[in-house]
Amino acid sequence: MTVKKIHIIGGPGSGKTYISQKISKNLHIERYDLDELFWDKSNSYDTKSDINKRNENLRMILSKESWIIEGVYYSWLQDSFIKSDIVFILKPKVLKRDWRIIKRFVKRKLGLLSSKRGSIKGLIDLIVWNHKYDKKNLIQAEAMIDKCNSNKVIVKNNVDIFNFVKNNF
Repeated sequence: MTVKKIHIIGGPGSGKTYISQKISKNLHIERYDLDELFWDKSNSYDTKSDINKRNENLRMILSKESWIIEGVYYSWLQDSFIKSDIVFILKPKVLKRDWRIIKRFVKRKLGLLSSKRGSIKGLIDLIVWNHKYDKKNLIQAEAMIDKCNSNKVIVKNNVDIFNFVKNNF
């Protein structure tokens, strides 16, 4: 299987960034975090990017020969799902994701990770949204993926995805 275009989707704290970084390094494929397209970082992570600018940036990425795209988003990513050689759907347990979200928040506050200027209220809102993600967003995302791409792989943990990549790429 020749894989040059990979889309990784999952809820907050599911391991998308970690996994995409590892796969990017191993396969020498540039990775893109959809948060960088979705949010206007010139202000804060409370302001969304201009939709036209966001869509143009996505088109530029999709026009490349290879890419790894990762994020929680789906509603504006039909072209990415269509053009992906494979779509990984990450589904670790929600409490594991909560732990990762809290751990990441603490590391950012301690300066051990680069910060997205998070607040306690933002942390709480993210955990609440995290618990709703699988029941709404991920179901809708999977329905869209099923219409766009038959090459989807559902994984519950990092080991599963790394084994899949090792055995299939």
